Amino acid sequence: MDGMLSQDEINALLSGGIPDAPADDAPADASSDAPADAAPAAATGSVQVDENALTDEEKDAIGEVANISMGTSATTLYSLVNRKVNITTPVVDLSTWDTIVAEYERPCVFIKIKYTEGLEGTNILILKEHDVKIITDLMMGGDGTNIEETELTDIHLSAISEAMNQMMGSSATSLSSMLGRMIDISPPEANLVDVSGIDEQGDLSSFLLSTFVRITFRMQIGDLVDSKIMQLYPIDFAKNLYDYFMDSQEPQEAPAPEPAPAPQMSAPSMQAPPMGQSMGAPSMPPPNMGMPQMGAPGMDFSMGMGMQPQMAPQQMGMGMPNINIQPASFTPFSTDVSAMQSQENIALIKDVPLEVTVELGRTSKAISDILDFAPGTIIELDKIAGEPVDVLVNGKLVAKGEVVVIEENFGVRVTEIIN
Repeated sequence: MDGMLSQDEINALLSGGIPDAPADDAPADASSDAPADAAPAAATGSVQVDENALTDEEKDAIGEVANISMGTSATTLYSLVNRKVNITTPVVDLSTWDTIVAEYERPCVFIKIKYTEGLEGTNILILKEHDVKIITDLMMGGDGTNIEETELTDIHLSAISEAMNQMMGSSATSLSSMLGRMIDISPPEANLVDVSGIDEQGDLSSFLLSTFVRITFRMQIGDLVDSKIMQLYPIDFAKNLYDYFMDSQEPQEAPAPEPAPAPQMSAPSMQAPPMGQSMGAPSMPPPNMGMPQMGAPGMDFSMGMGMQPQMAPQQMGMGMPNINIQPASFTPFSTDVSAMQSQENIALIKDVPLEVTVELGRTSKAISDILDFAPGTIIELDKIAGEPVDVLVNGKLVAKGEVVVIEENFGVRVTEIIN
């Protein structure tokens, strides 16, 4: 009955217990508890990775492009921090933001790189906050230690933006050579981002709301940094990069060689010049007076000059005497080589000055590139970071060595003598 308790409920109240909830109330309770768990799941909007977004061939090509471009970036970073920099072969896969949040430290530094020429699109480079502090401290003349208490400020973000500008600028130069087209970027933008939420970042991370390409590198800077950095590409950008790369790999058809012109041989003139009027020829006797027949030895058919007989001196009546021809004879050299060698005295030339040059590397540039040089221009050389430098004496390679610092001057420690 409405408003009345059953006997079981009365007994439960008298004993201090709580009556069991009616069975038909259970669904209502369950539904009231459900939103506590279901709402966050709906709010996260987790995205499943689209495994068909890129083929294995496309991933391999993108990895090859990233490997070459990051190799030049490592060389540039080495010049900025004055430490040995090693960036390993990249790993390319498809990812979503949920995976990044689960695997990467927070907060981290987002570096937005926008291509302005040759490629269309934007990609993002992600560095750990700790790594950014070390890199910027080294750039500012520090030793990269004791940075735990340092707070990341706008100065750090400005410094890392400049470092990435030079690194990605050299990377764009490598891409230009690889793809056969001019590639250029705008100055990178660095931001400190809490990876747990990307909705507040606006256009910085719009493509991160779906499947994107993740390229993971291992970066080592001396004994200070050993961590992962990531580069994120939109799917469309990655496909365009693949198309340009494949086009650059196609062999260019060489133009068909022009057929060699057939030799133009003038037929012998069928009309012999009048006797005594041949070009440079001596006067000849009348026919049937010792002139050889056509085809006989001594006849010279000169091209375009008609048939001009060539006769021996005796036939021409010059009466030249016989010449005695003998082979030339030379005095043999002495077989005693030691007798020809003089005693060398190295002491006589020990005070001759020689120019010693240490060469870090070389490169070739077009005149148009040289005219574009300005303060801050990065010139990529043909040697990688850490490779021995060449020691030349009067322009001749004699040794290899490594660069050292002696007090305030540079020096070279010889590691190898070249024969």
